[in-house]
Amino acid sequence: MEFLVATGVGALTASGVYLLLRGRTFAVILGLALLSYAVNVYLFAMGRLAVGVPPIIRDGVTAYTDPLPQALVLTAIVISFGMTSLIVILALRAYLETGDDHVSAEPLAEPDDELA
Repeated sequence: MEFLVATGVGALTASGVYLLLRGRTFAVILGLALLSYAVNVYLFAMGRLAVGVPPIIRDGVTAYTDPLPQALVLTAIVISFGMTSLIVILALRAYLETGDDHVSAEPLAEPDDELA
């Protein structure tokens, strides 16, 4: 089971990095989403959750599960949702202003004043 989870995290990370290196805005957004999913699965797997065991220490309970990974994953989900929505809005604005969704470090060419 550990091999399956590790392979899944590796596949999500590799796919996310590949999409981040693409030249289009939508692929970059999907790559960031996949990387955040990979981190969430990694954090959840590192918590070693136990089924049917309470997360709070009480009298008479000999075993309990650690609630910290669950709290970290819930916080990461909320933060990644907010960041993804911000990136989508920024990408949409950039597309509407430039007319292209290509991610490049080169500045756009200035329009010719003679044609206007």
